[in-house]
Amino acid sequence: MPTGTGRTVVVTDSTASLPAEVVAERGIVVVPLQVVIGAEVHDEGEGGATPEMVAAALKSFTPVSTSRPSPGVMAEVYERAAAEGATEIVSVHISGDMSGTFESAQLAARSAPVPVVTVDSRQVGVATGYAALAAADVADAGGSASDAADAARARAEASSSLFYVDTLEYLRRGGRIGAAAALLGGALAVKPLLTIADGRVESLERVRTSSRAISRLEELAVEAAGERPVDVCVAHLASADRAAALTGRLAERLADRLEGRDVWCGELGAVLGAHVGPGMLAVCVAPRPS
Repeated sequence: MPTGTGRTVVVTDSTASLPAEVVAERGIVVVPLQVVIGAEVHDEGEGGATPEMVAAALKSFTPVSTSRPSPGVMAEVYERAAAEGATEIVSVHISGDMSGTFESAQLAARSAPVPVVTVDSRQVGVATGYAALAAADVADAGGSASDAADAARARAEASSSLFYVDTLEYLRRGGRIGAAAALLGGALAVKPLLTIADGRVESLERVRTSSRAISRLEELAVEAAGERPVDVCVAHLASADRAAALTGRLAERLADRLEGRDVWCGELGAVLGAHVGPGMLAVCVAPRPS
C-alpha cells in the first residue's frame, strides 16, 4: 500500500490497463470487471479472461459481453483496504458513460468504513490508469483523498485517447459507439479514427485505408504531446506487429518529451477488447503532472 502519512489508498478497475508490476510497486488496488464468453463468466486479468480469448471468440462469432463489479464487490474492496490500514480511499474508474463501474463505486462508498472519494475519469484504458497513478503520487506524498482525486481528474482531463478500429461493428454491438454512430452509414468505405470526448466515443477523422489511418494516428499522437513532458502508451488487440512498429516510431519522435521513459506497449484488456474488436490500435498521450 502507499505509505503516505494519511494512509490514502488508491483503488481503480481492471480497464485501467496498468502493468502488474506498476500496480504492485505503487500499492494500487485493482478491481476486476467481468467478461462473459458464451455462457462462461471470467474476471478480467491474470488467471481470468485474456485478450487472446476475447479476440478468438469475436472472430468465431461467439457471443461476448462485459459486466461491471457489483456494489457489493466494491464494498468488500473498501472494507478490506480499511482493515489493512487505509484511513481514506480514492477510487478512480472508467467513464461512467461507458460502464456502470463508477456507479457501483459510488453506491459502495456510502457504507464504507472509511471516507471514499470516487472519481469518474471520463476516460478509458490507460488514460484512467495514468489518472490513478497521479492520485497515487499525491497519496504517496501524504496528500488527502480529496487532493488525490483532484490530481486524478486533472490528469484524465489533460490526456488524449486516440484509436483506430478495423470496423465499428463491435462498438455498435456493445452500444458504446456514442457520437461516432454517424459513421456507420459509410463504415465500409472508411477506416475511422476515434477519440474519447467527455467520456464518450466520438469520431475524429475518416481515412480510406488502414495504413493511412495508422500513419494519421501517429501524427495525432505527436500533435497531442505538444512540447510538454508526457507519458505515452500504445495498446492493441490482435495486432502486435503494427503496435510494436508504432511504439518504435513514437519513442523516436517523442524522445525529448518522454525524458528517458519508455513508451508502454501492450495488448488491450479483455473488457475493452470485447468492444473494439481485433485489429484495434490505440495511443494514449498523458501530460506529466507539473
